[in-house]
Amino acid sequence: MITKKSQSLFWRYTVNFWTVLLFIIIIRDFMLRGALENLLGPAAAIYVASLAVYSAEKEFERWQDYRIGRHPGEIYVVLWTLLLFGLFVADYLQGSDYKISSEVISTYIVVLGILALTKRSKNLFIEKHNV
Repeated sequence: MITKKSQSLFWRYTVNFWTVLLFIIIIRDFMLRGALENLLGPAAAIYVASLAVYSAEKEFERWQDYRIGRHPGEIYVVLWTLLLFGLFVADYLQGSDYKISSEVISTYIVVLGILALTKRSKNLFIEKHNV
């Protein structure tokens, strides 16, 4: 039997797995000067889809007053920001002509958007329930 807790844990582990894998692909693509660009799109799409499902499930749990713990979405934004900043700095210091893939930038924007939506939902929940 699939419980709410096991389902939520599945999506959290899935997002964490795809986060790590996508970061590895992005860093290797940078190191290999775009040689893995063909993997970035599919990996980013799977990551975004799993993050969207996980975030939606967490919001549903919040509104159903079912909580299995806190896992702040800001962590993902901080990690993404550090990754992109690191790539920009490394590229500048190396003086290379590497171009960060549009899939990577788009994924970062989606991560920011998902965080903004979940923050807004959280604020609405707090206002409605006087938490």
